[in-house]
Amino acid sequence: MNSAEFVLALLEEAYEKKTWHGPNLSQSMKGVTARQAAWRPARGRHNIWELALHAAYWKYAVRRRIEGGKRGSFALKGSNFFTRPEPGNLNEAAWRADKELLKREHRALQQAVARVLSTPRAGKLLRSLYGIAFHDIYHAGQIRLLRRLMENERSAVSQEAVHRPTETRWPACTRAFDDPLLNGEATRPASIPLT
Repeated sequence: MNSAEFVLALLEEAYEKKTWHGPNLSQSMKGVTARQAAWRPARGRHNIWELALHAAYWKYAVRRRIEGGKRGSFALKGSNFFTRPEPGNLNEAAWRADKELLKREHRALQQAVARVLSTPRAGKLLRSLYGIAFHDIYHAGQIRLLRRLMENERSAVSQEAVHRPTETRWPACTRAFDDPLLNGEATRPASIPLT
């Protein structure tokens, strides 16, 4: 395998080809619904939907660097992170459209990389090309973590409903469960920024 083939293979494994290390970016979002994609671990933290668009934006940015394209030509207004879902747009069609944008940006990047790898400029771009593949893997890990946090939160809520004393049996004690310092919310992993 020559270096051009290696770079293309790395981009594909980071995005959608089967890998040895676990889910890549595309696989990490498999089966995620719009509601799940919109879930946030805490106020001010990014969700899966926003991470998907963030990855799409940076694929566009690297492609633009390769092709010398016009700045500000990304499909969405803005840069880097995009708030999702948009107000009134928490639905499967909107989530599917944004995942499709990610796929289109990946394909466009892949084609641009294939063209540039046979030119003298390729050597100057290698760090960006490796970087965008590593970027996909990094955010695939974040998405898996968000999914795990979401599952843990749902499990904790259902267990609390089963094991929490009712107010009729323990009126004085149940107020303690509403205190974030006593119920563990103040130290849960959601306080770690997910960027």
